[in-house]
Amino acid sequence: MRALFDQCPHCSSIALPILSSDTIELNIKQDGPYVDEALQRLTEYLRKSLEVGIKAIVLIHGYGSSGEGGRIKWAIHDALENNRYSDRVDEYYFGEDVAYGSEAYHALLKRRPGLKRYLKRLKEGNMGITVLLLKF
Repeated sequence: MRALFDQCPHCSSIALPILSSDTIELNIKQDGPYVDEALQRLTEYLRKSLEVGIKAIVLIHGYGSSGEGGRIKWAIHDALENNRYSDRVDEYYFGEDVAYGSEAYHALLKRRPGLKRYLKRLKEGNMGITVLLLKF
């Protein structure tokens, strides 16, 4: 956890916790970054996640208030589709494609059972997240 954050994002502790899961949730839109800053955060989070053995990330990027998807969402989708993170991300699934019970939902759970606690909230999908399966 210390490799990802200087302190716990929940309790502000600086004590290093024991990694109990290979799956984490990251909120890239926290503090309202601009697109470039969000992409830099993602790059850093991916590097640090691989260093500590994380295998799956539920990335919260938000959907935006325009009704068409936010700039951060589209920038992350574009970066993934254009292989910007191909050296670190093995597969990715956009939230709208992993609705509860869908084929993608079951495929993800088969590969990464630790995602179940995150994905069970996605009754109809969620356009504000992307699931990243990292290379290891």
